[in-house]
Amino acid sequence: MNRPLWSRRGVLAAAAAALPLAGCAPAAGGGRLRAAFPTSGAKETLDPHTASLFVDQARAKALFDTLVGYADDMSVVPRLAESWEADPTGTRWRIRLRPARFHDGRPVTAEDVLYSYRRIADPATAATSSDHFADVDFAASRARSATELELVLRAPNFEFPAAWGAPATEIVPAGTTDFRAPVGSGPFRFGAFEPGTSAVFSRFDGHWAGAPALPELEFASVAEESARVSALLSGQVHYAHDVSANAARRLDGDGRVRVLSAPRSTMQAVALKVDRPPFDDPRVLQAVLLGVDRQALVDIALSGRGEVGDDLFGKGLRHYPADLPQRTRDVPRARALLREAGAEGLRFELLTSDSDPYFEPAATVLAQQVGELGITATPRVRPSETYFSDIEQQGVAAHTRTAALPVSTFLAQRMTSGSGSNYTGFRSPEFDALHRTALATADEAERARLLAQAQRLARDRSGLLVWGFSNWNVAVSAQVSGVRAAVPNSLDWARFDRAALG
Repeated sequence: MNRPLWSRRGVLAAAAAALPLAGCAPAAGGGRLRAAFPTSGAKETLDPHTASLFVDQARAKALFDTLVGYADDMSVVPRLAESWEADPTGTRWRIRLRPARFHDGRPVTAEDVLYSYRRIADPATAATSSDHFADVDFAASRARSATELELVLRAPNFEFPAAWGAPATEIVPAGTTDFRAPVGSGPFRFGAFEPGTSAVFSRFDGHWAGAPALPELEFASVAEESARVSALLSGQVHYAHDVSANAARRLDGDGRVRVLSAPRSTMQAVALKVDRPPFDDPRVLQAVLLGVDRQALVDIALSGRGEVGDDLFGKGLRHYPADLPQRTRDVPRARALLREAGAEGLRFELLTSDSDPYFEPAATVLAQQVGELGITATPRVRPSETYFSDIEQQGVAAHTRTAALPVSTFLAQRMTSGSGSNYTGFRSPEFDALHRTALATADEAERARLLAQAQRLARDRSGLLVWGFSNWNVAVSAQVSGVRAAVPNSLDWARFDRAALG
């Protein structure tokens, strides 16, 4: 199925001819819903375990399923797993599967789950969620029956069920190695796929949660936000993913569309590297943290569509310490700290990119704010294609972002010593011990207390300047029902099995 890729200029007249809608006025629940997502061309894949792009993850949700999903607060909710329980040590987990079938009629079994998780953990797969299963002892793990399995961990972890709902942890039939025409257990089944262009799926009537209302679902890859919005307004697509605050404001009040906005969806932050000068000096780090006006950053960079951050990931999520006092700007104290550190006249580069629409305007505002402290922070734009891998090692300050994740997952991946995405170089044996003890604690209230203690420590020392949380915006045609505002990575984000056209 050949479909042209929309260009930066939004030349949509030719695309309209090549992409006819499935009827001008489809009946409720009928027709083909067409969803436009950002693209990355030939990198797109239907292998759910190597999916890293939003469009890959959305297609994986349609074709496959996970053992659990995430509610908006990142607590876990059952999917293919009907129930689960840990032994008293938190190292042995028994999981019971609900009755569910793959698209070819085969039942989803414990062996399928074990195969999927082994494949994710295998370094040869290069799976994006491999870290979640690094502590699983697969030699000791086993299928107890067709519908029950036991996963054995090398270290206690009472937050382990959160791993089963992470992006790229979908269950595939045992033995699957070819994903050109994949078989899954999701609400839609494979029809056609061209990387960088489109994918067409059809309704799976045998889905365990009931058949979708839509007979067909198409994912159209559209690189530029302006082209996605234009396609939505012209009626060529019914859903435009990842709409910026400015575009959302322009769409407000347009009767042809609705903007769905999920608050506190994405952390907006600057990673200040505490493993090298100048931010290895705690006084310099604290000076910058105190010199930033977070409300002004939200008002300007996010156009007011977001919330102020408090130098900690996860605002509003399960296990976030909600009793923290808000850090506010204190210019005199910041200047005094710089004098104590002998860092007056400090200069550094502030790395940024167009990989997020808020990074560059935030860099400009932040540079102005720290300029009032006598600091010269010079924004440097880096290529979006390699930006997030580049900033792991390069520079001393860089804009970064993270969509909603379970707090314990974020701490493990971004804050523990030597973790793969520790952008600030933060290493603290005290933090590591708190986090490790929290995961090994069976009592939920005590585990929450320990995680809160670890987060307070990280807030002051880790070098993560969380200035705000941006809303997540999508826009849908007025014809679309059954789609709600949802934070990225949650169960209802980019989900279309309850959507209808009419």
